[in-house]
Amino acid sequence: MSEPLKQIAALPIVDTSDGPLVFLVTTRGRGRWTIPRGWPKPGMADNVMAAKEAADEAGVDGKIGKRPIGSYTYTKRLHFYSWAKCVVDVYPLYVKTHQLEWRERDARKVRWASPEEAAELVADAELADLLRCHFHLKAA
Repeated sequence: MSEPLKQIAALPIVDTSDGPLVFLVTTRGRGRWTIPRGWPKPGMADNVMAAKEAADEAGVDGKIGKRPIGSYTYTKRLHFYSWAKCVVDVYPLYVKTHQLEWRERDARKVRWASPEEAAELVADAELADLLRCHFHLKAA
């Protein structure tokens, strides 16, 4: 494999009286749980693009952090026989609204989960570790 490709992601979070919740989405292809992510766009700040991905993929809007809370790597399927290693910078998104209709609503499932549950549900081990680290959870 060549140099890893760069992606950006939003980690949608809402604080409740019972503690924080994380908003997860499924991937379009294999239906695995993850967070909204996509490709950087020239001329657009990475955090702004991450917020746009969250709105398009999950219908959530809010205040996006200016700096990533961390990053993780995964292998993305580009085509039937083509794979690429990706490094994903993750920006916190403090959710204010969840739309009833959004661009990819029919292509994905969405759900709120506790940070512990989210770390168990996500398909990428490094993303699970990032969640555990960010929310100060014990390793599984």
